Parts: sequence; C-alpha cells; structure tokens
Amino acid sequence: MAQVALQKVNKSFGNVHVIRDVDLHIDDGEFVVFVGPSGCGKSTLLRLIAGLENLSSGEITIAERSVTDLPPSKRGIAMVFQSYALYPHMTVFNNMAFSLDLQGFSKAEINDRVESAAKILQMEHLLDRRPAALSGGQRQRVAIGRAIVRNPDVFLFDEPLSNLDAALRHDTRVEISKLHNQLGATTIYVTHDQVEAMTLADKIVVLKDGEVMQVGSPMELFNYPDNEFVAGFLGSPKMNFFDGVLVDGAGSDKGQFEGEGLNVDGVRLVSSDKAKGDSVRLGVRPQHLVLDPNGQLKGTVTLVERLGTETVVELISESGTSFRCASPLSLDIETGQEARFSLTPAEAHLF
Repeated sequence: MAQVALQKVNKSFGNVHVIRDVDLHIDDGEFVVFVGPSGCGKSTLLRLIAGLENLSSGEITIAERSVTDLPPSKRGIAMVFQSYALYPHMTVFNNMAFSLDLQGFSKAEINDRVESAAKILQMEHLLDRRPAALSGGQRQRVAIGRAIVRNPDVFLFDEPLSNLDAALRHDTRVEISKLHNQLGATTIYVTHDQVEAMTLADKIVVLKDGEVMQVGSPMELFNYPDNEFVAGFLGSPKMNFFDGVLVDGAGSDKGQFEGEGLNVDGVRLVSSDKAKGDSVRLGVRPQHLVLDPNGQLKGTVTLVERLGTETVVELISESGTSFRCASPLSLDIETGQEARFSLTPAEAHLF
C-alpha cells in the first residue's frame, strides 16, 4: 500500500520558516495536487517528500515505513521535473533505461520495461531519437516514461506542464489523467494552475505561506471553502467580495449580510464565532450572479469579454467595488451601461 503520511513537517532555510507544521495523509492510488501562489512552499514540500531537501522537524512515511532519513533512491519514488532533465546525448530509449541500468537490471528486463512504458505513452516510434529532435510535449512524455519504468510506489510531478504552450498543456494534462487511471499509482502533483488542480485531482491541498489552508476534493473546495483565501484562489474569474456587517445569524451556520447596497439573508456563515454587528465579507462567484432588472446589486459596466463559451462582465458598484459576472449566455450588455444582478443566498458565503 503506497500511502504517504506527513506528520508535523517543518522546513526552515536559516531564519525563514517555509513549511509550517504540515499534517497530511494521502491514500494509496490517490491523485493529490498541491496548489497555491508562487512562493507558498508547494515545491519545497514535494522536494521534502522526494528527499531532495532535509526536514527541519517532523516525519514522512511512504508505504507505512519511515523515509525521513532515507536518500531519494531508497524512498520508492520517481520524480518528473519542470525542466524535463533529459540527457541530450542519449536516445529516448537510453534516457528511459539509464536508471534501470544503474540498478543492475538485465537487458531483457530493461527492454521489456522501456517498451511497455513507450507503448503506454504512444511513443514507440520515438525511441531512437535524441531530445533535440523532440517537441516540448514529446520531451515531457519521455520524462514521464523514465518515471514509469521504475515502477515506483509514488509518482511526484513538479509543475510538469509549465514549459508547454496552452494547447499542449491541455493535451498533456489529459494524457497524465489517463495514465493515472491506467496505472492507479499514488501521485502527488505540484502546480500553480487551478485548472490543472481542478481537473486532475482526487484531493487538493491548498497552501499559503507554508501552511495548509484546506484539503478536500475539487468540488468540496469550490463549493465550501473554509476561508477567504481558498475561496478567492479557486475559480475563474475570481470570487467577488463585498464588505459589510453581520446583522443576524450569530452562532449559527447561516447569516444575514448587509452592506454595499445588499441585504441578503440565509448565507453560509463560514465562521460560527461571529457576533452581531461584526464586519464580514460576502463572497459570490461570478457564475452565481444573474442579470436581473430588479436585482439588489447595481453597477456600471467597465468591460465586456465575449469568450464564446461565456460572457464575462466587469462592473463597478456605487460604493466603488469592482465585481464580475460570468454567464454562459451571450449577454446584451455594453460598456458604460448600468446593470442590476440578483444572487441566490445558498450559493454565497460569509467570511
């Protein structure tokens, strides 16, 4: 069972504390994505699991054995780097076979493993080429193939798609998802791209300043964020926030918000320790605002983006707050026009 567990994991570089008391359990076969803004510690956490960095304190176990003091080669992991890290003078076959050769596998076993991985990745025709003759997407598939041949307990991916263009990122993301479904291996994947996180993950770990903000399934985090950071980080366009006060509902899971021309009751109250009159922020996703001539929320249109699949409208409220609406419909609306929107309380959040 290739479970991965982190207990009170900390990492400091000098006086800079970059990973703070991380507790995390990853089940066998799970696809877990670490996501967060640049500098949040997600790649450092992956490198700690890989053994490329030493822990300041805490423990890491893989397949129910402590690997805290083991070198990377003894941890049962295989890592795919952002930069591919291929040997330019070697063919694709030799790049994939190199680690197996170092471990003393027979030529027959090496051939079987490389050919099997090449078949999975549909790159049998590339085995005699060198990296310089490959596209970016093909190089990344070689890097993934090099990981597959090792039959690791855990696959680690460190922003593997960031060097690819948009179309290739989509295609390679689909390949990685299919590969995981086929192999069923435990996978930990680092990205700053929320689309990758939402589409690939069984479980997302949102990080900020070295701390875990929330752990859960993609839709759990999207629909029930624990805090304003998670709510604002996940979702495109970003969630709208409006400042106001809690006028009712203190101590319960539903509250009434008043502020910026809005008075909304029955909104999910994220923190139950709020008192009546406390400052709160109303969070509403752009997709949950509906154009309505009788709606409470009023604004002046500053930008209209017609994207084909949806129309994104940016507005500024009477109090000066910018907000966005995103609709799958082609809205009849223009810059400079005033518009009103309604929202469903059950789809909003109070932070």
